[in-house]
Amino acid sequence: MINNVVLVGRLTKDPELRQTTSGTSVVSFTLAVNRNFKNQQGSIDADFINCVIWRGQAETLATYARKGTLIGVIGRLQSRSYEDGGRRIYVTEVVCDNFQLLESRRSQQEQQSFGTPVPNQPMSSAPSFESANNEAAFAQPQSTNANTMPAFEGSEIDISDEDLPF
Repeated sequence: MINNVVLVGRLTKDPELRQTTSGTSVVSFTLAVNRNFKNQQGSIDADFINCVIWRGQAETLATYARKGTLIGVIGRLQSRSYEDGGRRIYVTEVVCDNFQLLESRRSQQEQQSFGTPVPNQPMSSAPSFESANNEAAFAQPQSTNANTMPAFEGSEIDISDEDLPF
């Protein structure tokens, strides 16, 4: 059976780290993921997807991510139910195995301050999904190698906010 979920979106609020009674770290969060098409009014709708992440990954997410942070998650879809005042409540959420920060903290702060991204701003390299289990990879940013990306030669590209997927 296959149960894989890959999402890219922005956190809707600051992650709050909690501990279970056994001391396991957990963060529940909602990810706003834009749809790939415009509605009849010409604007892009978003889906708000409930997610949960456990243990060291939860601690890392709570330390480095804030409301509005663009992240990618890999996980699985899980359904559960519980009783609340005699009513059965059903919950479907993404249980995240790994996550990746997809923008530098500086560019995120500038975007929140000014409301738009800063053009031509190099992003710091974030750890890959394969290294997301290694919390040490999140502790120190990796340096970017200038030789890995070709230099952009030409005029600036004019892209409207409507063309962006987020």
